[in-house]
Amino acid sequence: MSQAPRRDEEAIRDFVERMAMMLADWGVPRMAARVLFVIMCADERSLSAGELAERLGVSPAAISGAVRYLIQINMVAREPVPGSRRDRYRLVDDSWYEVTIAKMTLIKVLAEAADQGVAAAGGPDTPSGARLAGMRDFYVFVQEAMPDLLDQWAKRKAGLDG
Repeated sequence: MSQAPRRDEEAIRDFVERMAMMLADWGVPRMAARVLFVIMCADERSLSAGELAERLGVSPAAISGAVRYLIQINMVAREPVPGSRRDRYRLVDDSWYEVTIAKMTLIKVLAEAADQGVAAAGGPDTPSGARLAGMRDFYVFVQEAMPDLLDQWAKRKAGLDG
C-alpha cells in the first residue's frame, strides 16, 4: 500500500521565494510574484487577501497592490464572496497562455520599433543597423511562429495531439 505524497510547506515557501526572485529579475513586482506563486501552490481554488497575507507573513494591505497588478495582467481573477465585502483571488484559467496571447501585441510593437531603428541607423549594412535588424528579425520570427505554437499547445492541452 503506497503512502500519499506529503506536502512540504517549507519547500513550498522556498519555491515561492525563488520563483518570485526570478520573476522580479524579469521586471515583475516582487510582491505580485510572491502572491502569484502562493496562489499557484495553494490546494484551494481561491484565497482571500488575509489568507495570502498570512502565508506570506505580510499585512493584508501589502497584498492589495499585488493582486491589482496580477488582475491587470490577467493572471489572477477577483471573485466576490456572496454576502460579504471580501473578495477571493484565483488564477485565471490557462493564465500563462492568456498572458502570452496578450504579449503578442508587444512583440509586434518591438519588431516595428526595431525596423524604425534600422532605418534611423542607416540600414542593415551599418554596425548598429545590423544589430537592430537582428532584433527585428527575431521578433518577426517569434510573431510568425507564435500562433502555430499556441495552437499546438491548445491541441495538446485538449488531448488531441499525440
